[in-house]
Amino acid sequence: RNAAQSRERILRAARDEFAQHGFAGARVDRIVRKAASNPRMIYHYFGSKQGLYIAVLEDALGNLRAQELRLDVEHLDPLEGLVQLFDFMTDHFEANQSLVRLLTNENLQKARFMQKSATIREMSWPVLTMISRLIERGTEDRVLIDGLDPLRVYVMMVALSQFHLSNVHTLSVIFDRDLSDKAWRVARHDDARRMLAAYFA
Repeated sequence: RNAAQSRERILRAARDEFAQHGFAGARVDRIVRKAASNPRMIYHYFGSKQGLYIAVLEDALGNLRAQELRLDVEHLDPLEGLVQLFDFMTDHFEANQSLVRLLTNENLQKARFMQKSATIREMSWPVLTMISRLIERGTEDRVLIDGLDPLRVYVMMVALSQFHLSNVHTLSVIFDRDLSDKAWRVARHDDARRMLAAYFA
């Protein structure tokens, strides 16, 4: 139990460090200090700084995937199920903005570390299966338009649920409006879910 707790503390500290500084800027000494650990434990559990970074990516995305798959949408009207998935994604990214920063940093690296993880690819397919089933059922029931592609639908949802988060500072400066304002974000979410519902139907 103590070993598991120690590993989890290192992961949490590393997630904050990598999200804030990226892989190159992250420092092992800051991670171990925040985790109340020591460098030997990082190499014991993760093998290297790179191994720790990949484990952080797997843990952050694994949490997202696990919660996606706990959504009980199979019994819902397919349109409602897709919109509920979007609602979940919006809430998850809002509550886990370190994940948004991790993904932004990894994109700057052209996903060179993520490519080393078969786990991330494997864990990502079930959500597309969920979307595929909703689309298939909705098309048969004529409540969804023909030709919806599960991957394009998922990418559309991701774009609408995190673009404003990953660009909050630049957009706020450009338009002189605080995009972190709660009321603004609620209104933006309502706009996005109406757009999706109109498009799907």
